Amino acid sequence: MKRAIHWFRRDLRISDNTALYHACKDAEEVVPLFIVSTWKGHHPWTGPNRQQFLCGCLDSLAKNLAQLGGRLIIRAGEPCAELERLIKEVSAEALYTNRGIDPFDVALESRLEKSARDWGIEFRRFLDVTVQAPDAVLTQSGQPFRVFTPYARAWQSVPRPAVLPKIGRLRTPADVRTEPLPTLAHWNLQPEASIVEPGEKAARTRLKRFLDGPIFGYAEKRNLPAAAANSRLSQDLRWGTLSPRQVLAAAENLMRCSDAAQRRSVGMFINELVWREFYMQILWHYPEVLHRDFVDSLGALDWNDDEAALRRWCEGATGFPIVDAGIRELLATGFMHNRVRMITAMFLTKDLHVHWKRGEQFFCQKLVDGEIASNNGGWQWSAGTGADAAPYFRIQNPWTQTKRYDPDGIYIKGWVPELRDVKPADLMRPPESHLAKNYPLPMVDHNRERELTVERFQRAQQIAGNGRSL
Repeated sequence: MKRAIHWFRRDLRISDNTALYHACKDAEEVVPLFIVSTWKGHHPWTGPNRQQFLCGCLDSLAKNLAQLGGRLIIRAGEPCAELERLIKEVSAEALYTNRGIDPFDVALESRLEKSARDWGIEFRRFLDVTVQAPDAVLTQSGQPFRVFTPYARAWQSVPRPAVLPKIGRLRTPADVRTEPLPTLAHWNLQPEASIVEPGEKAARTRLKRFLDGPIFGYAEKRNLPAAAANSRLSQDLRWGTLSPRQVLAAAENLMRCSDAAQRRSVGMFINELVWREFYMQILWHYPEVLHRDFVDSLGALDWNDDEAALRRWCEGATGFPIVDAGIRELLATGFMHNRVRMITAMFLTKDLHVHWKRGEQFFCQKLVDGEIASNNGGWQWSAGTGADAAPYFRIQNPWTQTKRYDPDGIYIKGWVPELRDVKPADLMRPPESHLAKNYPLPMVDHNRERELTVERFQRAQQIAGNGRSL
């Protein structure tokens, strides 16, 4: 094959990139392409933090491709139109890309499959965003798994694809037109947070740091937001500056260690990678979860439309220190610790009774990772409406969660400076008066809201049981 296009989307790396590897293997010349979206000012499912990280990843990718002898081509516009234009410009014989999981990518690829036949080119798609294909791990009856534990057992039994060899060289035609690398100004955006360093090299550094030490204490410390015990790789897996195969292979290599406690910690981290794949296959098989509850019987749940309450949650001004610390961490860094994501999500949905879609969208607009499948899965799990969700009566108490996971108040005081002089014990119980000047009283009584949530779920289940239309 003379010439092929590799279309980068959420695979912004040169190592272990399935479609790029095969394009370089099959074609004499490869045109590496990224198509920039053209929306301006506001988007319901992303925001400045993620777009800023994307810009940095593209800059890193361009430099890495140049070292291989290639050149990253940037175009802006509607993907099908831009692809057709470039295919004609360079006389490409094939289009390579890695498969998407979400319904938007699936629909786009379906259109491209039809268009490719009209254009007279080969359209090749590869599994890359997950270790196992979403339709490769099924029940014995051939149905998708809806519960995590049996899914994880089945997932572990499927052979893993190996990490691919390095690409030695990549030739790109010299005369292909390209637009400048995008900056936030392209979308009329301004920086909002101090985000982690983008790019493939930075991602590898983060992975090495985690594997050199923190992973061995993962089982004991992963739920402690003040401890540097988590991998911080979520944005790298989201944008593909690391492949899930690379992360899994590196972790599984550590399972050979002789220390049983360390092996347990490594195993728990691998289990989190499987959770990611579980939510990916849920979205693949049930794309409607983006618009409705996964659990059909809860369609009659009544939700609170209190915009003032939502606003206080979004600002980190609820009067619940652990909740406010999590939101403020998110606003400042574009990241939130996983345990605190659960606490803040459950507080919004079960203490304030605000629909999970509102919180899901807010997270998508603020998180650097914003993985659509994991974000939706996590929100529906916390709300009690999702796949393998927490039972509706299991409602995390922000005060006891603080006592268990931030007993010294280090995390809270780091993100809520008003509370730096407050005794840790006072952060673990509802206050009788203001904890500090300029810090609000709790906006609700958790115990009372818990009772209301149980009543709401029981009422919805009763309606479903009576056969009323939802």
